[in-house]
Amino acid sequence: MDQVLLLLVLVFAAGIAFDFINGFHDTANAIATVVATRVLSLRTAVLMAAGFNIIGALTGTAVAKTIGAGLVDG
Repeated sequence: MDQVLLLLVLVFAAGIAFDFINGFHDTANAIATVVATRVLSLRTAVLMAAGFNIIGALTGTAVAKTIGAGLVDG
C-alpha cells in the first residue's frame, strides 16, 4: 500500500510541476483580457486558470497517445 501512495504523490507532484511551468506561458494570455476589462478580479482569474490547468494536466492524454502511436513502433 505504501508504494501506491508514493506513486499517487509522485503523479500529483508531476501534475503540479507541469501546471506551474505551463502557467508561465499560457495563463498570462488567458487572464489578461478578463482582468483588464474588470470582468474578474486578479485573484479569481488566477485561481480559475490554475484550477483548469491542473485538471487539464491530470486528465489530458491526447498528446501522449499521438506521440505513442506516431513515433514509437511497437
